Amino acid sequence: MSTEQAKAEAKAFSETFLSIEAEIGRAVVGQREPVRAIVTGLIAGGHVLLEGVPGVGKTRMVRALSEAVDLSYARIQFTPDLMPADILGTTVVAVDERGRKEFSLKKGPIFNHVVLADEVNRATPKTQSALLEAMQERTVSLAGESHKLPPPFYVLATQNPIEMEGTYPLPEAQLDRFMMKIEVEYPSAEDLKLIITRADAFVDDPNAKRVADAARVVQMQATVRKIPATDAAADLAVKMVQLSHPGNPGIPDAVKKSVRYGASPRGGQALLLVARVRALLDGRFAAGPEDVAAAALPCLRHRILRNFEGEADGVAVDGIVREIALAAGAKERALFASA
Repeated sequence: MSTEQAKAEAKAFSETFLSIEAEIGRAVVGQREPVRAIVTGLIAGGHVLLEGVPGVGKTRMVRALSEAVDLSYARIQFTPDLMPADILGTTVVAVDERGRKEFSLKKGPIFNHVVLADEVNRATPKTQSALLEAMQERTVSLAGESHKLPPPFYVLATQNPIEMEGTYPLPEAQLDRFMMKIEVEYPSAEDLKLIITRADAFVDDPNAKRVADAARVVQMQATVRKIPATDAAADLAVKMVQLSHPGNPGIPDAVKKSVRYGASPRGGQALLLVARVRALLDGRFAAGPEDVAAAALPCLRHRILRNFEGEADGVAVDGIVREIALAAGAKERALFASA
């Protein structure tokens, strides 16, 4: 691919991405960083965990995303009595016109492009694990058969950080399936005023207009995977992963004292994928170290597991990630930039 072709492809990528982002912004007031993050997750081909108190717009922004890219959407309300079959589907006995009985597949809500797992930590571990195969393999096994999920397939899960009674913390294996964990904060005073004074606040939500489709999203996902990452970017991602592991040489004091387990190789993959999206948005056809540094917080915060001492002392995981990134050689100005 020539330099001119690469620039043209990066420009087209950026235009589509920003159009999707703008349409979600029509339906969701504020929350610019979470909106960018969920679009990034879709285009990077990963899944996203959204954490925030009720009422900050998590569900609305996910629905607006599905509208903007014209993808089928399903919301699953996770509760303690939810069963795996309620998510995946099951086989049922059907009677045809001649009265003959046969088994047929009744697909569950997982067979959609965009799946919102609302309050995912309220379901039992058995039900939570029903998502694992779908999230990693993009397939569902039912009655001994494997069924492919429609591309693009995107899971966004939400959890409430303040109400822990009756919840089941997500197991480490499932947390690692999420490319990013995004914290959805309260809106600013300016955004809050706009939200509470909107005439349609309790009537009809404004809909996002279609600006892309499934084929375009799949095309953008392919673009992300074919652009290179510089050696410096790959080296920084490797160092971040290694410095998150207790026992490795050169690790920061925060890791020595407060971390039980660090990031997996999948965390390194997430860093480079998100970095590639950020580079394309900036019109560049190669991801650099600053792109990796900007991806550090959303890609690693849920992969750093504190030990008992770290939890007892209330050590912030975001602070640990910052120390890891700086020790790996990331520049201060690039940290915590919008990914």
